[in-house]
Amino acid sequence: MVMAFLSRLDLQEILQTLSVMQWIPFYIFLGCTSFLLLPYCLVFTKFWALSVLTFAWLAYDWDTHSQGGRRSDWVRKWTIWKYFKNYFPVKLVKTHDLSPKHNYIIANHPHGILCYGIFVNIATEATGFARIFPDITPFVATLEGLFWIPIVREYIMSMGVCPVSEMALKYILTTKGSGNAVVIVVGGAAEALLCRPGVSTLYLKQRKGFVKLALKTGAYLIPSYSFGENEVYNQETFPEGTWLRFFQKTFQSTFKKILGLNFCTFHGRGLTQGSWGFLPFNRPITTVVGEPLPIPKIKRPSKETVDKYHALYISALRKLFDQHKVQYGLPETQELTII
Repeated sequence: MVMAFLSRLDLQEILQTLSVMQWIPFYIFLGCTSFLLLPYCLVFTKFWALSVLTFAWLAYDWDTHSQGGRRSDWVRKWTIWKYFKNYFPVKLVKTHDLSPKHNYIIANHPHGILCYGIFVNIATEATGFARIFPDITPFVATLEGLFWIPIVREYIMSMGVCPVSEMALKYILTTKGSGNAVVIVVGGAAEALLCRPGVSTLYLKQRKGFVKLALKTGAYLIPSYSFGENEVYNQETFPEGTWLRFFQKTFQSTFKKILGLNFCTFHGRGLTQGSWGFLPFNRPITTVVGEPLPIPKIKRPSKETVDKYHALYISALRKLFDQHKVQYGLPETQELTII
């Protein structure tokens, strides 16, 4: 089976496929190492000191992930990310220059299943963020729970990932000087349930925290859209009244209660084109970063002020979407739906 797979692919395709295959399993491996191997070494082996030092370091270094983290240009420039980028491929497009005299909140849409576009474009240098936006330091905001896992936190901090908490984001936007850009996938996991090929539906009407944060810090707001993000997986919603739908809803509800996350029933391609599996389809993802929207700094913005700038943001996002949708694979008649 392995030889048949290798015979159908050239070396570049193999490396691209392996680079994507390792992504989620590597996080799982690091997490299992933290939760299983470290306690095992502590109790049952002579390497207990290694576990003690690891947990001591976690306690000592606990505030770092909420204070800008500890990025590594070496990790961000790993060759594996180039193969990851070329698998789809992924592209980063600038529409306006960003001045290093300001800080920014780049809101991204849509979430998709796994946010491939934002990971490649912002958490790595595979598409050349530092070259495209010189003197701007990007941070990808994600779930804070990941930073509670000893080894995982070091890995994701090295790529410039930070918690999506108000404390961590305010620190970056107010304490680390200027020229910082925090990237937030605003729709979150709730929006992941809406994504499927050919659909441009965003969970945004009630998502106003990022606007309030921009007003409190004076950070400029920037709309961005990852065209193609919804095309790399097919998501299944089984018909109402069927036993498959019953189990799907039950599992999603349980998953949400236990982990606070939404569970998506999705599939992509297998090891070979045309086969079924959980690799994403090889379809281009292009993240277009729009024009900065200047935001006044207001210590305690009123609801009316937040609503005003939220409406301005949505207008700018719609404009960005309409200007670029045809160029990046959507029909002229495609509309951006916001719920």
